[in-house]
Amino acid sequence: MANERCTVIGVISDTHGLLRPEAVEKLHGSDLIIHAGDVGHAEILEQLRSIAPTFAVRGNVDTSAWAQALPLTEVVEVGDVRIYVLHDIATLDCDPVSAGFAVVIFGHSHRPHAEVRQDVLYLNPGSAGPRRFTLPIAVARLEINGSRIAHEIIELRV
Repeated sequence: MANERCTVIGVISDTHGLLRPEAVEKLHGSDLIIHAGDVGHAEILEQLRSIAPTFAVRGNVDTSAWAQALPLTEVVEVGDVRIYVLHDIATLDCDPVSAGFAVVIFGHSHRPHAEVRQDVLYLNPGSAGPRRFTLPIAVARLEINGSRIAHEIIELRV
């Protein structure tokens, strides 16, 4: 197992057209980036793609013509680990366990959250865009090594 390489995934959501330099700094070093919707502007994805290959889903504010190309859900596979990405967890229409997903990534609520249920990690990185109420500004990081998954929510000092 010493040959296994750790894959670092930067996770971001709810930028609403604002990609903060603090978020960019925390995403550097990622092997890939997942954006869980409410991107806001196509330029956000261009900036993220300049850091690492980027997967993104469409959120409820992504209504402009450019956003129609974004899927509502995405499946990202990293080695043996399958990740399901959607914007609003309330729209989850599959059983992640029987579908073989190890991680479900979502956004929408702007609340950073991580919970393991039935061996599935449910991860919301929180909002990296404009502050909403008193909620923190945050991103997340996943580290995948073989079938092992570690996660971290990173609150940004802004």
